[in-house]
Amino acid sequence: MTQTQNWTDASRLPRVSAVIALSMIALSGCSAMDRLANIGQAPEMTKIANPTDQAGYQPVSMPMPAPRVATRQANSLWQEGSRAFFKDQRASEVGDIITVVVEINDTADVSNTTTRSRANSDAANMGGFFGYESALGQVFPEAVTGDNLLSLGSNTSNVGTGVVGREEEINLRVAGVITQKLPNGNLVLYGRQEVRVNFEVREIVVGGVIRPQDIASTNTINYDQMAEARISYGGRGQLTDVQQPRYGSQVLDVIMPF
Repeated sequence: MTQTQNWTDASRLPRVSAVIALSMIALSGCSAMDRLANIGQAPEMTKIANPTDQAGYQPVSMPMPAPRVATRQANSLWQEGSRAFFKDQRASEVGDIITVVVEINDTADVSNTTTRSRANSDAANMGGFFGYESALGQVFPEAVTGDNLLSLGSNTSNVGTGVVGREEEINLRVAGVITQKLPNGNLVLYGRQEVRVNFEVREIVVGGVIRPQDIASTNTINYDQMAEARISYGGRGQLTDVQQPRYGSQVLDVIMPF
């Protein structure tokens, strides 16, 4: 019964491989058809839409302090928590626009070297064993005496070297929209910018949680003042397409064990 089952499983392998191959060809064919249909045309830009209506959007949920009721002193126009007597022109409500300043200039250089070496040597002998030490050669495959009964030795050596070098420099400004106001007053922002030059689209996406107190008087916020910051800078088009490996190469990189 087991042999029959094995033959059945073996017979299924070519069919499974054929299904996988056909699926890959179909997927690559659809992509190829789309690319062929767009030959000579610039890549389409994303339509402007409400980010909260996009597929996969989820409101941010974070730990919140107990709500605090704003109080106003008698005979006073000042309200606790206000930053000025006059209306503040900085972003504070859902739908307001704010500029995110991204200035990243990071350099990291890490070098580690580890060397490990160990040598062990153990020996055991038995001078006498109730007068039967001369009979050890009859028990073991070779002639054994009490002086060479047991001898162990081991050597271990391990050398590791690691080097990490990284240098990043990004300078850009992106206008975002306040999409959510959290119960503690913090704001959730999302910004997207697309620039098309000839047949290449450069796409910038920023998002995160900010404090109203950190917004500058120019209605700007630095990227390092955003919690849960998400910054993406990439592109799509003819140049990006040429730089990417073909689908077949990517699949082989994943499934090949060597």
